[in-house]
Amino acid sequence: MLLGAVLVLLIAGAAPASAHAALRGSDPDDGSVVKRAPRHVTLTFTESVGLFDDSFRVFGPDQRRVHTDEATHADGRSDTARVGLPGKLAQGTYTVAWRVVSADSHPVSGAFTFSVGKPSATTGQIDTGPAEDPLTGGLHDAARYLAYLAAALLVGLAAFALLCRPADTSPLRRPLVAAWWTLLGSTVVLLLLRAPYETGTGPAAAFDAAALGRTLTGRPGEALLARLVVLLLMAAFLIRLSKRRGPEERPPAALAVGTGLAAALALTWAAAEHASAGIQVPLAMTSSVLHLLATGVWLGGLVALLLTLRRSAGDDLPAVVPRFSRIAFASVTVLAVTGVYQSWRGLGSLSALTGTSYGRLLLAKLAGVCVLLLVAGYSRRWTALIAAPAVPARAAVPAPVPQPVGAPAERHAAAEGLETGEAGPTTEGPEPPGGPVKPGAGSGDPGIRRRLRRSVLVEVAVAAVVLMITTVLTGTLPSRAQAEAAQQAPVGALPPTTEITVPFDTGTGSLTGSGKVQITLDPARVGENGMQALVYGSDSGLVAVPEVRITFTLPSRDVGPIDAELADRGGYWSTNAVNLPLAGNWTMKTTVRVSDVDQVSVERRVRVKP
Repeated sequence: MLLGAVLVLLIAGAAPASAHAALRGSDPDDGSVVKRAPRHVTLTFTESVGLFDDSFRVFGPDQRRVHTDEATHADGRSDTARVGLPGKLAQGTYTVAWRVVSADSHPVSGAFTFSVGKPSATTGQIDTGPAEDPLTGGLHDAARYLAYLAAALLVGLAAFALLCRPADTSPLRRPLVAAWWTLLGSTVVLLLLRAPYETGTGPAAAFDAAALGRTLTGRPGEALLARLVVLLLMAAFLIRLSKRRGPEERPPAALAVGTGLAAALALTWAAAEHASAGIQVPLAMTSSVLHLLATGVWLGGLVALLLTLRRSAGDDLPAVVPRFSRIAFASVTVLAVTGVYQSWRGLGSLSALTGTSYGRLLLAKLAGVCVLLLVAGYSRRWTALIAAPAVPARAAVPAPVPQPVGAPAERHAAAEGLETGEAGPTTEGPEPPGGPVKPGAGSGDPGIRRRLRRSVLVEVAVAAVVLMITTVLTGTLPSRAQAEAAQQAPVGALPPTTEITVPFDTGTGSLTGSGKVQITLDPARVGENGMQALVYGSDSGLVAVPEVRITFTLPSRDVGPIDAELADRGGYWSTNAVNLPLAGNWTMKTTVRVSDVDQVSVERRVRVKP
């Protein structure tokens, strides 16, 4: 019942998308020059995004901020963001800084430019604001790691008490309480820091009532609130469970309730991170919950085993240790299966393992898990010795005494001796292979317990490092989403372009006598093509020249010259009607005239595709 309620609360309305939103396209396009001022700026993402009051900041050619309307979704589509612009915009270059929150709770930001009429002659650096406040980011990451660690301990300690059934659970009580309070505190901190983390502001913004109200109505805020509710229910469950004495008094219902609460707790992570967006969302969330639970049962169970070895009398260790060994093996199996699936889902390709930050972090995590498994294999040797039953030294067995026939008195005496154990010589049974077994060896041997404690302590330390890498991994853009954003053509974007830079020098020594022409040809295919030419002077600034003329010749087919007939657009030259009839390697001749008598022509090869 509780599990279903949390599931409905957190994933209602979830739709498949790419985990970690990436910008798919913009209108106007980045770097484009438009004839008339647009009425809106629209962004399209690879998944649904959340908006802020300050999701857009637009700066004009004079580097002053332009007044904009409130950010909204375009046409009701949750994977878009749109902001209205003033009715009249001056000519020049505009910078758009944007910031949104992806469906997996991570903020995403960026900036791009477009020009109205013509690009600005000079462009200065515009401070678009920090992508993230370092102090807020550091506190948020620390709280996320503590939350992961505390959840693993809370689930693992409780699972150890319920499944391994140690006779004395007193060593687990204080760590269990500490884990509960740590998870509660880190969840509250994450809830308060959510607003400044999303907006990239300092921690002081955590106490802004309006920002906190917006957090509580968003998916990440709802997940954190649900986690607080589950924690309160877990506290009531643990208090009730602690009143029972002995493992025999723990009914099967307690295990069922504990499993439901642990699954609900894991759902508060799965419903607000990578699993909640992307392909195969239901399967991904199920895998994420199982992965988190298996991590908790193994890591928290290791801590519980370490505490039991140090503080328990150890009389029940031969029964407790094998139980945990079997549970740990099952947890590792679940981790392997779900880990492979999640890696495939996040990577998308094998090349991403070394070519992306997500892949490299995944390799680091895999290396840590391999080390963890090696140490676990070493621990199993000592586990087997503790689980082995103690074999006492074999008792002396009296040997039969041969009696001569016809001596009843002696036979009677021998019989009495056998009954009382006092007569006749004795012999010991055969010695076991490898020498005599020490009575009480196993759980009572302090040397074996000490070695097992050391190996388990190393396991816990390595597992803590792996958990830290996992925390960083959950905040990294998955390779699949990165590739999808790069490969998918932007909605409403211009077709692919070919960019050619042509340096020139007339030898006059003036500011405009040397420089370069930056030429854009799109789509560089047979048929109609568009062309833009920007002229830069020797100081790398845009300059105005009397004429720019570009012609095309295809020597192999004896075609040309074809004049592009560029028109002066007041600072740059362009045309939308360059007809190139054949595919091949064309010769593009660029002529730049800087005065009535000074000009220079430069040739470049351009590949025109079919």
